[in-house]
Amino acid sequence: MRGYSQAMGRKTKPTFGLTGGIASGKSTVGRLFAELGVPVVDADQLARDVVAPGSEGLAEVVRAFGPTYLDEDGALDRKKLGSLVFADQAARRTLEGITHPRIAVAGKQAIAAHQDTDAPFLLYEAPLLVEIGLHKAFPALIVVSLEPARQLERLMAREQCSESDAQARIDSQLPLAEKVKVADFVIDNGGTLEETERQVRAIYEELSGRAALEPSP
Repeated sequence: MRGYSQAMGRKTKPTFGLTGGIASGKSTVGRLFAELGVPVVDADQLARDVVAPGSEGLAEVVRAFGPTYLDEDGALDRKKLGSLVFADQAARRTLEGITHPRIAVAGKQAIAAHQDTDAPFLLYEAPLLVEIGLHKAFPALIVVSLEPARQLERLMAREQCSESDAQARIDSQLPLAEKVKVADFVIDNGGTLEETERQVRAIYEELSGRAALEPSP
């Protein structure tokens, strides 16, 4: 991402975006890129970090939603809060207002920390890049795609939740078909792992060549 990768004021490795829908397999794709030596900054992990026990982010969440959303150890009860925000748009916007600015700062720091690697480029993996318009800041965007029925099936199995709960989580995000429309690269994750790996390898080769041509900031 240009805004992130140029934050250091010197020539830096280009950062490309990676997104998809919930349970579409973007984490699997991120892992496959990581196996090729590409550093992947995971916004989901950053989202956990910024509300870790003892953080100001967690304190602000408690002020907004109350201490009932903490577990017995004083950590954020993500499943309980998730049930609220996936069903309540106002609550979700409140949570995003707390976490998104902190995630942005943490993302820039993580990207800066990966500049000395031998990788030709970096990836920034996040589920809501298109929803919040952040995809426009990247030189290229990869979208992991999956048929809606398979997406629902995988989410229900992963979260051990009902069909209605799973569908509510899917509906809280932009439909995958809309994300595909703004993608530079689309990975169809509906086949075998080997088929996904082949697509990742092809995109890796393309982006490696493109990264070599990226101008200095």
